Amino acid sequence: MTKPWTRDEFEDRLRKKGKGYHIYHPFHVMMYEGKLSKEQLQSWVLNRFYYQISIPLKDAAILSNCPVKEIRKEWIVRILDHDGEGDADGGIEAWINLGRAVGLTREDVTSLKHVSPGVKFAVDAYINFAKQKSWQESVCSSLTELFAPHIHQQRISSWPSMYPWIDESGLTYFKKRLTEARRDVEHGLGVTLDYFSKTRETQEQALEILQFKLNVLWVIADSIMLASSNIKVEDRDYLRQPIN
Repeated sequence: MTKPWTRDEFEDRLRKKGKGYHIYHPFHVMMYEGKLSKEQLQSWVLNRFYYQISIPLKDAAILSNCPVKEIRKEWIVRILDHDGEGDADGGIEAWINLGRAVGLTREDVTSLKHVSPGVKFAVDAYINFAKQKSWQESVCSSLTELFAPHIHQQRISSWPSMYPWIDESGLTYFKKRLTEARRDVEHGLGVTLDYFSKTRETQEQALEILQFKLNVLWVIADSIMLASSNIKVEDRDYLRQPIN
């Protein structure tokens, strides 16, 4: 039987998966370099909203499958982060504000009329994974958050100069996630290291799960890039044309 990696070695292998994070996707590279048109950036905001509203559904699925009270008490905050709590707005509302900041209306964003079929397919696959797999596997799939603070910081730092037409008040979502993602990573990583470190087989399973989620994010970026490839600055037909 192959000896399992040490806890530190296992964590290092999980973190090295970041080489496949969608920050390196050509569409996101173009975004960081300021090469997207206004319409292409709007397309990204419209499509990614479907992912944003699905995150609480994923987290609710994890809670429904988890019999451990202590885990549920820590995990539930993720739903509140996105849905909001009391009178406080959450991440979903912050994303709608991002839509306004890039020149979209609330209806543009929330109608979901402009979401690519490929984005829907990838996001739905992720939600179904969380519903059907064990809560530990679903927690592991969330570890793409290990790499998220970097991409959020990129947008906060580069957008004001690369896309000066964007209202900076719309960057609140990314600023909120800088703190939230780091907190979430600490919990999710701890659960994954505890549960999957028992054997080499379970450790390799965890790496495969994380790769699945990386693939989901990459396919989302693929689909958005394809959907926005024909968008020109002077042509807003894509934003008017519903995709059924």
